[in-house]
Amino acid sequence: MLRWALLFALIAVIAAGLGFYGLSSTAADIAKLFALVFLVVFVVTLVLGGRVMGRPTI
Repeated sequence: MLRWALLFALIAVIAAGLGFYGLSSTAADIAKLFALVFLVVFVVTLVLGGRVMGRPTI
């Protein structure tokens, strides 16, 4: 997901540089969506991973 977000962000920057502002806006919105999905999945994985692995015993 993060790779897709970075790819669409790069497309948005290139499109804006070339003057394709409609495409740039759409690509930026898609990049934001993928970044948000990545963050949600990352946090869920951190929370559930801690429960599965358990707490370390001292």
